[in-house]
Amino acid sequence: MLTNLIDGFGAFFAKTGVAEIFTKLVADDFYGLKTLVMLAIACVLLYLAIVKKFEPLLLLPIAFGMLIANLPLGEVMHPEFFIDPKYLIDGHDLDMNLIFHKGGLLDLLYLGVKLGIYPPLIFLGIGCMTDFGPLISNPKSILLGAAAQLGVFITFIGAIVLGVFGIGGFGADGTAETIFKEAASIGIIGGADGPTAIYVTKTLAPGLLSAIAIAAYSYMALIPIIQPPFMKMITTKQERQIVMEQLRPVTQKEKILFPIIVTLVVVLIVPDAAPLVGMLMLGNLIKESGVADRLCKTAQNELMNIVTIFLGITVGATAKAETFLTAKTILIIVLGLCAFCVSTIGGLLFGKIMCKVTGGKVNPLIGSAGVSAVPMAARVSQKVGQEENPANFLLMHAMGPNVAGVIGSAVAAGVFLALFA
Repeated sequence: MLTNLIDGFGAFFAKTGVAEIFTKLVADDFYGLKTLVMLAIACVLLYLAIVKKFEPLLLLPIAFGMLIANLPLGEVMHPEFFIDPKYLIDGHDLDMNLIFHKGGLLDLLYLGVKLGIYPPLIFLGIGCMTDFGPLISNPKSILLGAAAQLGVFITFIGAIVLGVFGIGGFGADGTAETIFKEAASIGIIGGADGPTAIYVTKTLAPGLLSAIAIAAYSYMALIPIIQPPFMKMITTKQERQIVMEQLRPVTQKEKILFPIIVTLVVVLIVPDAAPLVGMLMLGNLIKESGVADRLCKTAQNELMNIVTIFLGITVGATAKAETFLTAKTILIIVLGLCAFCVSTIGGLLFGKIMCKVTGGKVNPLIGSAGVSAVPMAARVSQKVGQEENPANFLLMHAMGPNVAGVIGSAVAAGVFLALFA
């Protein structure tokens, strides 16, 4: 009886994740050690999300997705079903029958990422929460949003150079197409827009999705730390003290026409930006029209929250030990930081140009808000400006380039997709 009980317990233990980790730890492939490292990374990200409150709405589900996907034998996520040619039909089409019958819970939810559903829905919610009034009141600020995309294209070129010389493992198959696709996915981090980065990467370089998503959201959360040193280095004390004139009032008719006009112009020029820009402007039109309050509240609350959970946990679950813990991941994080910093610098430099052209009427600090992190980047501009001059109120002026950056990052994404998808 005792022997049977011991044998039964032994058989049960052999099927546990603890036994799997122990078995792998004593092997030579370092899989067990990598698994423990990934679990530790997930716990660190959970700490940053919960205790430090770094982008908790997305970093928390991303970290937990990473945690649950790396627990041995859980089988909730199989990233290989979406990127490994041997699991794809004709090497590129999803095998839906395989996913439905052998996939786990997160495989099914990940279809919303792979099919490009979640990011546009998040843009719908963002549109319902965004006031384009400051941009309409000061159309010149759209130039600052465009200038702040500099990091996207500089990093794109830099990643291509690394790929050509075989540095960091970019373009591992040696083809120019792969190098360009991976470079575009890395460069888009500079737009400081998580959903946009995910939307581009899931199409062009799905194998890099977890690293790029974590980099994008981490740097968005670190804006109050990353941007101020560049703001103080590039601008003078006198420039930071500039008090800008109050923005003119914007009529409701202007706010209603704006999303319609932007959609027509952008989609006609960059059709591949239609899913992101279209949903962003639809959300804003629902908000500004004043005739669909129920839809507006649903989009910015219930729908936004549900999609955020699904997007976060499934993207985090793609960060499996065997694919995440590589030199390429470290280089992506470094390049992402470079992209973000160069975008900040691009906005600030163009802000200085506008300051000179207008005879000192534009505070160049608002240029740093040209990145797409709404409204955090605008708040940082306000904070740094008020430290120099307590009577300085830059928030509404900074919101113009800030929301312009949302449009700019979506357009940049459309350009990359048009060129390389």
